[in-house]
Amino acid sequence: MQLPVSRANPVVPLLAATLLALALGLAARPAAAGEEVTVSIDNFTFTPAEVTVAPGTTVTWVNNDDIPHTVVDKKQPFRSKVLDTEGKYSFTFNTAGDFTYFCSLHPHMTGKVVVKPAG
Repeated sequence: MQLPVSRANPVVPLLAATLLALALGLAARPAAAGEEVTVSIDNFTFTPAEVTVAPGTTVTWVNNDDIPHTVVDKKQPFRSKVLDTEGKYSFTFNTAGDFTYFCSLHPHMTGKVVVKPAG
């Protein structure tokens, strides 16, 4: 009697590589200066909720939701206009520090940009 041959799920190697990268901390590496980082706004959430970047990095928020949102730093270094669907807002972070932001229309939506020099 021959057992049926099962095909490996093609997602398994990708999942394994992702888990290994997370375990080694590779997925959390700061974006290098000059790189652009994108944060998606969707389903009343900023994704990723926290990003770590080097000084000189531009972060762009893209509203992928079907309702308007904003991006406002709690200490006021940056503040977007109201972003309609597919609207974008970019800010270049030149100073090290933690920047906690929220949507002024939906204050429960929060996120954070951590700016720290490479090294």
